[in-house]
Amino acid sequence: MAAGAGGAALGRAALAAPLVLLYYGFSIGITFYNKWLMKSFPFPLLVTLLHLLLIFALAALARALARCRSGRPRAALSWADCLRRAAPAALSTSLDIGLSNWSFLYVTVSLYTMTKSSAILFILLFSLLFKLEEMRVTLLLVVLLIAGGLFMFTYKSTQFNAQGFILVLCASFLGGIRWTLTQILMQKAELGLPLSISEKLFRFHEAGMLFSLEICILFLATHLLGDRLSLLNWLGFAVCLSGISLHVVLKAVNSKGDKTLEPHKDASSDPDLELLLHHTEHGDKEEEDVETPQQ
Repeated sequence: MAAGAGGAALGRAALAAPLVLLYYGFSIGITFYNKWLMKSFPFPLLVTLLHLLLIFALAALARALARCRSGRPRAALSWADCLRRAAPAALSTSLDIGLSNWSFLYVTVSLYTMTKSSAILFILLFSLLFKLEEMRVTLLLVVLLIAGGLFMFTYKSTQFNAQGFILVLCASFLGGIRWTLTQILMQKAELGLPLSISEKLFRFHEAGMLFSLEICILFLATHLLGDRLSLLNWLGFAVCLSGISLHVVLKAVNSKGDKTLEPHKDASSDPDLELLLHHTEHGDKEEEDVETPQQ
């Protein structure tokens, strides 16, 4: 049994290794590619438009192939639902990508990577506004760590550009709106688009992967592109990562707690089980009443 389990684990690791390498390669490569592209072709909004048109075409192709394979029609939204529910998420997504590409005309890769990490602050903000999260002291600590780390990273930076920094910050703000609205949209079962936005889908609970990705980008930016970072900048980076790691740990703990409570909640909400328990308790009570006179 142990040998079989070990072999299965090795098999899963062997299958996951190429995927992890692809993830790192594409994630790091797209950042440096966008920086190079904006220098060679400084039309960020046009690039974003072409990008979104290509995504639209590929999504339509994927839907058509899925329909042909399954034989079932895919979920379709009415124009009213598209304009009222899907359009805000789509608009914030396009502006997030467009401003991010635009910022590459002014900022270094290291400043972009660090500032873009502030998106989690805005995700927390809009999660509180839309009541997807509850206000806790730990969330306040996360905000202070990330904001403080970002301030230390940009303080007296020799390659700081205010215009580019504002563009990235606006993109992060829109990113917070984007992911919050996307989660709300995907959880609307009446739209026919139920999707679990959980750690199983996006794997954002893998904090080590996220941290090592950012570290790789900053390391390559300093060695390949000549980005200059002081000791204070690196310390700010560490403080910011500590805030992100705290948020990831808290989400993981809360997720495990919810999963532990779910079986009990489901059992207690089952009407058949409640009826069975009611009859059992009623029967026990009748037996006690019958035995009492005999004593």
